[in-house]
Amino acid sequence: MAELKSNENIVFVGQKGTMSYVLAVVTQMNQGASEVLVKARGKAISRAVDVAEIVKNKFMTTANTDSIKISTEEISTDEGNPLKLSAIEIKIIK
Repeated sequence: MAELKSNENIVFVGQKGTMSYVLAVVTQMNQGASEVLVKARGKAISRAVDVAEIVKNKFMTTANTDSIKISTEEISTDEGNPLKLSAIEIKIIK
C-alpha cells in the first residue's frame, strides 16, 4: 500500500460540524486524491467515524475504508502530569 506522501490528504477532525469534514474529504477526492486519512483524538473520535461513514455511504459510494488504526497519545499539561488521549486514523480510498 502506498503511504501518504504529504499532509495534503489528511483531515483532522475537531469541534466543527460533521459536514465540514465530509466536505473536506469529498473535495480532496474530487481533486484527484486516491486516499484520504481522517484523524481524530478524544471526544472527536465518534465524529471521525461519522465522517468516514457519511463519505462512504452518501457521497462516494465507491470509496472504502482501507485501514483503521487506534492508539493512545500522551499530551503534557501545565501541571506536568501527562494526559492520555485515545486517537484514531481512518484511511479512506477510492
